[in-house]
Amino acid sequence: MKKITVIIAALFALTAPVASIAAMDHGSMKMEHGDHQGDVAHEEVVEGVKATFKVMSMKEHMKVMKMEMPKEMKETHHIAVEFKDAKTGKALTEGEVKVKVQNPDKSEQSKDLMGMQGHFGADFDLSKKGKYGVMCKFQLKDGKVRSAKFWYTVK
Repeated sequence: MKKITVIIAALFALTAPVASIAAMDHGSMKMEHGDHQGDVAHEEVVEGVKATFKVMSMKEHMKVMKMEMPKEMKETHHIAVEFKDAKTGKALTEGEVKVKVQNPDKSEQSKDLMGMQGHFGADFDLSKKGKYGVMCKFQLKDGKVRSAKFWYTVK
């Protein structure tokens, strides 16, 4: 009985760190996200909301966050979008954002963007040179579904 108790305790001790990482709330992490560099790839006003898209290399993104680049990471770029009320300039930070990227070879990648200290973002593989189509659908707190799209060229 003692052996079983020790084994169960050891299993809990080993699985707790994994569970805590999975349950982590990235939105509350203080990772210097507000200081995003990156190119302003596109900016437009859609039904009263100003959307500003930035694209940066993962190397640059990880440096801004003061983190090291994981060796196994296949994504090459971080796409971030900030939403502001077009009239007041107030940041709009609540909602759901999805981005679909059409690669130069016409294949696609789609991701839900995660809320991160004033913007939404996700990492994408933009490793091939050429023109990428970036399509974004977003539904902010007001419930309206909006969209924006633009071309981004990797040289």
